[in-house]
Amino acid sequence: MRGAWIAGAALLALASASDAQQGSPPSAKKEMPVAQDSLYQLTTKTLEGQPAELRAYAGKVALVVNVASQCGYTPQYAGLEKLYDDLKDRGFVVLGFPSNDFGGQEPGTAVEIRQFCSLNYDVSFPLFEKVVTKAGPGQSPVYATLQKQSGELPGWNFAKYLVGKDGKVVKFYKSGVKPDDAGLRKDIEAALR
Repeated sequence: MRGAWIAGAALLALASASDAQQGSPPSAKKEMPVAQDSLYQLTTKTLEGQPAELRAYAGKVALVVNVASQCGYTPQYAGLEKLYDDLKDRGFVVLGFPSNDFGGQEPGTAVEIRQFCSLNYDVSFPLFEKVVTKAGPGQSPVYATLQKQSGELPGWNFAKYLVGKDGKVVKFYKSGVKPDDAGLRKDIEAALR
């Protein structure tokens, strides 16, 4: 009994030492200032409908993509996940925004979209609520901001915006540019520096 107590105390001491080595908790992390016209000053919703402040990505390089599950470009999910997995530890994130704007190719509910992405592509990057990318009264503030910064809007599903650490668009890529494109990877690497 005494041996078990000593082992438990030793584990507790190790856990405390490990916590101390990792520094302050995430909630104590210093918030990065965000410019008024930065993408990162917006609030949107997660795929599950919870509020999501894009400020959480300030200081990271992001690839913002309008995704769909019934599109010829849908296999790009695999490449986006690989890109995210390869670079997430260096301050890179993929932000997926489902959209039904083109060909009605994302008709699913949030639950159906999450299930499709998990089962077929093991997607772990953040997915947000379904949005309207096209200009007009129903356009998502995210896409209005991306349009204002780049002068570009998606012409189809899987268009991509490379967004710098400051929340400003670095470059726009049409749907046909795959996640493993050498030029896209080079641009991401440059933005990460």
